[in-house]
Amino acid sequence: MSQPETDKPASELIDARINELGDWRGETLAQLRALIHEADPEVVEEWKWRGVPVWSHDGILCTGETYKQVVKMTFAKGAALEDPAGLFNASLEGNTRRAIDLREGERIDAEALKALIRAAVALNTTSKKKGRSK
Repeated sequence: MSQPETDKPASELIDARINELGDWRGETLAQLRALIHEADPEVVEEWKWRGVPVWSHDGILCTGETYKQVVKMTFAKGAALEDPAGLFNASLEGNTRRAIDLREGERIDAEALKALIRAAVALNTTSKKKGRSK
């Protein structure tokens, strides 16, 4: 399923991944992608690690991995984010990352997810500014 690295823009590669899945996983990934763009219109799409969609803003915000039973949205600095809606349900034991595993038929709390994405953007932006100031 992994596509070779190409000169194609990441957005095209992500489109292709969504289309090639052709099932609930593609629909879920497309929905997550749309919510990410709604939450952060300045988000940058990337294609890393031989086929993983990545969304960045002053650093990685999250990834969108697809497996047979789940679509996994992993937040690079998830452990540092407030999650009042309790969206994180995977990778909870780590010191840095947190993930949301979505299974077939599960609904996404769009507003809570967009708030989490905005918090991740704010964390990355704040971290970058601190790194620049001395």
